[in-house]
Amino acid sequence: MSGTGWPGPPDACTLPTAERPTRVAEFDDLFATAVTWVERPSATRLRLGLPADPEVAGRAASLAVRESDCCAFFTFTLNASGPDVRFEVTVPGAYTEVLDGLAARVPPTVRSASPASGRGTGS
Repeated sequence: MSGTGWPGPPDACTLPTAERPTRVAEFDDLFATAVTWVERPSATRLRLGLPADPEVAGRAASLAVRESDCCAFFTFTLNASGPDVRFEVTVPGAYTEVLDGLAARVPPTVRSASPASGRGTGS
């Protein structure tokens, strides 16, 4: 989402410019209120831990579907397993700066948290 603090080619996102701040605010809210851990296993992959709560998973799924509609380079995966839901975001190599921008929006206290043993691992 160019023009919102996320770097990227201006044509990479088809979301109308006026709607971009609202979408960024939705990611910020999800990250601030629900993300419990974060991993960056590669430059093109970001993993976020969410509580195993249907409301939180629904918010993440809704956001992922809407973001995929306007930014087709994103791939979002939600995987419920055990005490949390893994919310994974991947991008092609040409869009790592966009993923960097998304990862930077996760609050610093969460970015420094590690998943519990066995969570967030695997491919």
